[in-house]
Amino acid sequence: MERQHTETGAGLLARIERALGTGDATHRAGSGSGSGWTRLTVRLSGSGLTVDVVADTSRPPRGIAYLLPGGGLNFAADFFTPGGPDDHHLTHHLCRRGLLVVGVTPREDASTAAEITAEQGLAAHRRDLAGVVGALDCVLRLPYQYAGHSAGAALALDAAGHDGSPRLRRVVVLDTTGPYTGELTLRAAATRDVYAGLLAQGTYATDPGLAALIAEAVADPAAPSPAPWPPNPSLRFTRAGLAHFALIRTAALPGPANWIYAQGHSAGEYAFGATPAEDRFTLAHTSLATWRAATAALGSGLIPTALMRDLAAVWAGDEATYRIPWDRIRAEVVWVNTALGRGDHPRGADLIRAGGNDRVGFTVVPGYGHGDAVWGRTAAADVWSLF
Repeated sequence: MERQHTETGAGLLARIERALGTGDATHRAGSGSGSGWTRLTVRLSGSGLTVDVVADTSRPPRGIAYLLPGGGLNFAADFFTPGGPDDHHLTHHLCRRGLLVVGVTPREDASTAAEITAEQGLAAHRRDLAGVVGALDCVLRLPYQYAGHSAGAALALDAAGHDGSPRLRRVVVLDTTGPYTGELTLRAAATRDVYAGLLAQGTYATDPGLAALIAEAVADPAAPSPAPWPPNPSLRFTRAGLAHFALIRTAALPGPANWIYAQGHSAGEYAFGATPAEDRFTLAHTSLATWRAATAALGSGLIPTALMRDLAAVWAGDEATYRIPWDRIRAEVVWVNTALGRGDHPRGADLIRAGGNDRVGFTVVPGYGHGDAVWGRTAAADVWSLF
């Protein structure tokens, strides 16, 4: 049975804090444009998970949105980007819709590379999430949805396939990929093999390095970077040039998984000049300052190798290595990809429909990159309005 709650603000957060059990907790209050809000952050003892809860102080919630960040990100970086206007926070957008926001940051955000294990694949992330959902469902019994970005969106789908609760109403999938089709399945299988090989060698975590790249570009934009400049490899990108190239043309970078982007993390233009200092570049939707604010909020920034192996297995359709139970996803699915990010690959949505769920939508937003979907200046109108 679902309950009609009358608690708001601090009273509601106190109930949630008790439900989550022991841990280090901090409370923050603030005001958005419109309703006031309050925030609770709890680092759970034992698991290392961090749970952020943001509640409207003026009215009780009508439901819960579990926000699941992308690989290497955390709740604050992905959904509560510091320094930006409230309209740029997906958290406040959902709170204004009457939802209690619960951000679940995976344990690797608070881990060193030595603390990450070979077992921290997609199933481990799903079990961690289920523990949080179960604890809160026992005391709140509100309808809820999973909403994830990138790897967090794959986790949302996996969690939905294993969650038979009648209170699970919706899955919001923001720029991720299910199984590819055609030749891309072979490329995905090769990516899976790279990460499986790293696991076999004892490399259990990787650092994408984007946070350091952006920090250097902001601190000293004109300084030379270590990266060769494509028109003349004897020269080097400037730090600002390299950061913009990495954001705009992610797919052109070396690395086992950069090919999954149709173009890049951020929409924009990059034109080579006569020298690296004369390169011209601009970001279309998300400023470098916002990228800096988001990446500065990261913890370790590490991604477990086992998680990447499992995601690549999903892309390859390799169900022997990892299977998302597409046929068991019964909640409504709202899948929104970006044209320059993860692109027009609807196979995952098709598999959910083939399992008998016809409440599945798949949309591709033109002109947006992977990170623009959460950090873009006009994301509220162009992307969030779709769910």
